Amino acid sequence: MNDRTTLRRYPDRGSHDRETIDAIFREALICHVGFTDDQGRPIVIPTIHALVGDTLYLHGSVASRMLRTLRDGTDVCINVAIVDGLVMARSHFNHSMNYRSVVVFGTTRLVDDPAEKQVAFEAIAEHVAPGRWDDARQPTELEDRQTMVVAVSLAEASAKVRTGGPHDDEADYDLDVWAGVVPVKATFGTPIPDPDATNDVELPGYLSDYRRPSS
Repeated sequence: MNDRTTLRRYPDRGSHDRETIDAIFREALICHVGFTDDQGRPIVIPTIHALVGDTLYLHGSVASRMLRTLRDGTDVCINVAIVDGLVMARSHFNHSMNYRSVVVFGTTRLVDDPAEKQVAFEAIAEHVAPGRWDDARQPTELEDRQTMVVAVSLAEASAKVRTGGPHDDEADYDLDVWAGVVPVKATFGTPIPDPDATNDVELPGYLSDYRRPSS
């Protein structure tokens, strides 16, 4: 923990516990990467991620403006957030949301070691759907060259979590206004097969019962 990862507003909701941080990253499908481009403009880009140990991997096309900026070692701020509920209070002022979030500060590192790059490729595929890496065709040499991977350490990371109901002012409890929490859940529909498929392939179990890991 340092000055950048010290939570100042509602610090009781904060945590530097790695189990909490890792679980939120693993459940969230995307993260948002904030950085400054080569012209000094602030930019935030949503992108897929994968966590391996203390390292967060980001990947994409070598033509990506974000990755071209991050490849040489750039300071970034990365965020993930999961909304768990809409908190309806008796006053508009006390409305809120239940959520789990993580903020990471760090400096990017280009992954140019072939073995580590393969680890990142597999981790990203498995982040989306565990079991997919062994099921689908592996990347070719050309696809490898067309893909860039950068890494960020989780050395400066903190989580923030809100749970529970509304925190109304005492005088508002007598108001005839419904108060409570509307739970928010991510659900996934029935997989739709590719209409251009030439083979009749059975739907794998990891997709027929698809769900995100829950923290």
